[in-house]
Amino acid sequence: MRVVFMGSPEFALPSLRAVMSRHEVALVMSQPDKPAGRGKELTAPPVKRLALEAGLPTYQPRSARAPEVVDALRATGADIGVVVAYGKILPRAVLDAFPKGCINVHGSVLPAYRGAAPVQWAVIHGDAESGVTIMQLDEGMDTGPMLLVRREPIRDDDTAGTLAARLAEIGAEALLEAMDAIAAGTAVATPQDHARATHAPMLEKSTGQVDWTRDADAVRNLVRGVDPWPGATTLLGGEPLKLFGAARADGQGAPGTVLAVDDRGAVIACGAGAVRVAELQAAGKKRMAALELVRGRKLAVGATLGP
Repeated sequence: MRVVFMGSPEFALPSLRAVMSRHEVALVMSQPDKPAGRGKELTAPPVKRLALEAGLPTYQPRSARAPEVVDALRATGADIGVVVAYGKILPRAVLDAFPKGCINVHGSVLPAYRGAAPVQWAVIHGDAESGVTIMQLDEGMDTGPMLLVRREPIRDDDTAGTLAARLAEIGAEALLEAMDAIAAGTAVATPQDHARATHAPMLEKSTGQVDWTRDADAVRNLVRGVDPWPGATTLLGGEPLKLFGAARADGQGAPGTVLAVDDRGAVIACGAGAVRVAELQAAGKKRMAALELVRGRKLAVGATLGP
């Protein structure tokens, strides 16, 4: 099929590569370049960078609702739109610009976790399973009928980043399967059970703030679920401290108290139980093992983390 691919972040890259391997990509549409890094230099989305490397035409409208967007999409003569983490809800006019409509790769088993951060919230909530849904897009937030579902266990040591990387590859394979069925006229769309829907709102920096009065599993899942962004944060002596690599640990004490530090990390008491944090990052410093912070006299057993 002739395809317009719409996506922006790294999660969409395996799907774009898959579509390029089997179909004709007429245009790649992504979000506009944005300032990034300490220098705030304009940086292209990963999808745009891959498209340019492949010699594909790119398009970055400020708004998908502008009338000229529909004209540009129709002018491609594409059969179908493929949407993977584009970043905006598409209006009906865009969905109708293609004879076969638009299909989407979503990082959850719908109707669970509709929204911008399905992978992160599945980890934060301590779910045992996640997955990918290929669906036909409508005007709602991930409310369209489902074409394919693939389930994937959430591993004990998964972060949102590692799980998203696996789901991106699984989603790319499922996308090709769904596109084959659409091309053959054998695709079956199953309506979602809207009564069972849950939501996954976009993360904010404040989402990563650790509440040490919560139980150890909740703290551990939060640290994993906000890695790599926005990152789990607490305070040490009034200064921000980021936490990485949380695991279950034995111990009990006042919430936020550093109970022990060894070469496996720092054991920190929670409201019930404790977690072991493998790496920490003080303000303006690089990530380092907990034991290095102790040697640098930035961290000590008995210290209290948090406000």
